Amino acid sequence: MKRREFITFVGGAAVALGVRRGSAQQPRRLFDSHCHIIDPRFPIVPNQGYTPPDFPLEDYLARVKPLGVVAGAIVSGSFQANDQTYLIDALGKLGPGWAGVTQIPGDYPDKEIAKLAGIGVRAARFNVLRGLNDGIDDIVALASRCHAVAGWHCEIYADAAVLKPHVGRLSKLPQISIDHLGMTEEGVPVLLDLVAAGCKVKATGFGRTKLDVPKTLESIAKINPGALMFGTDLPSTRAQRPFLASDIDLIERVLGPELSKRAFWDNPVALYKVKV
Repeated sequence: MKRREFITFVGGAAVALGVRRGSAQQPRRLFDSHCHIIDPRFPIVPNQGYTPPDFPLEDYLARVKPLGVVAGAIVSGSFQANDQTYLIDALGKLGPGWAGVTQIPGDYPDKEIAKLAGIGVRAARFNVLRGLNDGIDDIVALASRCHAVAGWHCEIYADAAVLKPHVGRLSKLPQISIDHLGMTEEGVPVLLDLVAAGCKVKATGFGRTKLDVPKTLESIAKINPGALMFGTDLPSTRAQRPFLASDIDLIERVLGPELSKRAFWDNPVALYKVKV
């Protein structure tokens, strides 16, 4: 059987991906742990001078259904600030296999957190990289309260390098996850320390990272096979290059069939506690 290879560039590294012509492959079943829905019917707030293009739910589903995505997590972006209306609308249309990751202010009432949990929100996001959160005391306090009220974990978007002074405190939170492999090569040692303490990591946004993606995936999986979670990061706002379907192949090639299945499905399903 003839084997073809092509080259893709991920995180600045050239990676050869093999494709077997005529080979029968089982269709993938994917949980997309990180996607954004940008619906112009709901409030959009420019962040750092940036306003994203529209990417409504219908456009997202048209992109991912052919890939095998059947469940996932919708994540609030910086440009959605603390708006919940778009998330309530989207989750109401998607059903029980989908979860929400939202942004809320530090004084958000407990009863409102509980209401969001009732419609499928499973996490609070702290967007350090885009300047929405920068105080570790505030992050720890709100993350702890969200977990106590609704069992939410917290998700942090940051260059993991800036978290180095806070590894001890973050490791004591009930559950955290880090977006986009922690973003930078300088952040990888910090990320691995967090993984050793139980942190989850999103294998997402390869086109926005500045690190060796295959090596980082391998290092995380070696420490904890339950840590990695695949996501598309669609529509890849502000990324140097958008998500490509070949990113899925890269994960499978690097991790192998057993560990990639965990990243594609088992790990995120367990974290987000969805009904699938």
